[in-house]
Amino acid sequence: MSNYPNNEGPVLAPEGPSEVGKGAWVYAPTRRPTRFAKWRNPIGIAGALIVGFNVFIAAFGPYIWTIDPDELVATRLQPPTWAHPMGTDELGRDTLARIIHGAQVSLQVGVISVSIAFVLGVTLGLLAGFFGGWLDSILMRFVDLMFALPGLVLAIVIAGLLGPNRRNAMIAIGIVIAPAFARVVRGAVLEVMGFPFVESSRALGSSHSRVIVRHVFPNIAAPLIVLVTVYLSTAILSEAALSFLGLGTQPPEASWGGMLNSARSYLDVDPWLSIFPGLAIMIVVLGFNFLGDGLRDILDPRLGPHVAADKK
Repeated sequence: MSNYPNNEGPVLAPEGPSEVGKGAWVYAPTRRPTRFAKWRNPIGIAGALIVGFNVFIAAFGPYIWTIDPDELVATRLQPPTWAHPMGTDELGRDTLARIIHGAQVSLQVGVISVSIAFVLGVTLGLLAGFFGGWLDSILMRFVDLMFALPGLVLAIVIAGLLGPNRRNAMIAIGIVIAPAFARVVRGAVLEVMGFPFVESSRALGSSHSRVIVRHVFPNIAAPLIVLVTVYLSTAILSEAALSFLGLGTQPPEASWGGMLNSARSYLDVDPWLSIFPGLAIMIVVLGFNFLGDGLRDILDPRLGPHVAADKK
């Protein structure tokens, strides 16, 4: 605790002419970071609200809007009405019910795909960064090869070889995203390996697994959290693309990409049929990107105590 009122303390005056003389000690207020300064990030808060709303809709939407997404409930291609706020599709199914089901599909695909990428990428990155040498060279050349291939094309090839369904689409997306995790983890591990406490632990004879679990992994958790959040949006967007091409979630089950594929034949008749699933994809992807940006500001130790709060 400071002994000076109002958090004031002795501060060395800047060089140059002053009334108290060059280098004199003067009393000036010192700005101290508030406890939650880094959490006051409007972009991050907006992203958290969007993601939270999407999770709420996916979890409780079917209990609030009880119409079966696969049931023919009205005439086809109706515009938005009170009975069907988002209209009906080309078969007479309620679009709102299908949007809600699509939210469930997108979250499931995003979480499972990123989990696959996390396990594969973190394993490769840890092995390459921790052991180095020839193992690092082999693993990183494999990662470079993966980066050389366009991500969507590679996902299409993998999903096509495995078969067109949601499970195989999640595997394909996870494999495509994994190299990004591997590259980031390797760089973070190489940085952590130079810290004195890691060198001390290894000098004391600690096993590789102990060093990784106790010292390396906790110090690379922050960039991993941000990366997971950002690539959730990538996974959702990739699933929509695969479903649009017929390689993801298969009809009659609802998915946002599949709804866009069905709607493209009716753009001149019923544009609402494509607007709502397109907006859903855009909003959720933006939400995860905003959340990732906010988490980066909070978890990045290189940012000053007030940069995250004020830069927006």
